[in-house]
Amino acid sequence: MLKINIEKQSYPIRGEFRISRGAKTEAEVILCQIEQGETIGRGECVPYNRYNEDMDSVFAQIEAIKSGEIDEIEEQVTHLKPGAARNALDCAIWDWKAKSTGKPVADQICRMAPRPVETAFTLSLDTPGRMADAARAASHRTVIKIKLGGDNDIACMHAVTANAPNSRIIIDANEAWTSDIFAQMMREASRLKIALIEQPLPAGDDDILLDIPHPVPICADESIHTSEELGNLRGKYDFVNIKLDKTGGLSEALKLRDQARELGFGIMVGCMVGSSLAMAPAVLLAQDAEFVDLDGPLLLAKDRSPALNYFGSTVSPPTPSLWG
Repeated sequence: MLKINIEKQSYPIRGEFRISRGAKTEAEVILCQIEQGETIGRGECVPYNRYNEDMDSVFAQIEAIKSGEIDEIEEQVTHLKPGAARNALDCAIWDWKAKSTGKPVADQICRMAPRPVETAFTLSLDTPGRMADAARAASHRTVIKIKLGGDNDIACMHAVTANAPNSRIIIDANEAWTSDIFAQMMREASRLKIALIEQPLPAGDDDILLDIPHPVPICADESIHTSEELGNLRGKYDFVNIKLDKTGGLSEALKLRDQARELGFGIMVGCMVGSSLAMAPAVLLAQDAEFVDLDGPLLLAKDRSPALNYFGSTVSPPTPSLWG
């Protein structure tokens, strides 16, 4: 019989991480472990208030799963709604199976041996002057993602592009733009050669994207959780951002990726702010993604050990001691 152990953990963020919805100084995560003897499978999730989750509610969902044989646990997990709790359990199951069978997850889901991938590096929402300073400090990175959604977004765009002229820039407004300003923002982003705009409008107000040209590709984030929602995005979005804490784990994330490809969407693989354990499955998922945003550990003052190996903005696949 396998036992399930759960632990709330927190990791300090280097400075402050700010988006249009607010700021935080620590990453609060939940560690889920499935154990039988010396074989331990681990998964990490990051509860997100935007999706009506918090540490206590997600902990309670995981705690309600009864110990048993692996197929019994898997059956219970399928009945959880997509979200953080199902993600932690699903990833722990993948890890436990890999360790118990000796067959790495990469051998099961990757067409070729996994390779290091290049991740975007995120700059928090701030004043144009401070974002200019942050962009200058990060200008050696190939891809920079900037959080917008404030009063000075155009000035911030100019500040970042001027101070990181050799970097590809992704904009993430976290649903903060409105239909009144969207066309203006899109024109300015096009003029500045922005590479991608992520979730500019609220998820329920994105029908206007059907009627507006996309000189800059637009990526769905809050508008997409699972493969069942893909049909609603056609004509609105060019890319989908796949996050394990939205899909409810690696199993659904793989399904979403494959179906998105079939429908002609580009792929971005993203994350919440968490430790290397949360990123590890996503690094394997992101092997053929056009955009990768798995910089959570780079934003932390301290990561867990063992950790993923980052060299600049390049992150290597996880070692078995971490996950998979």
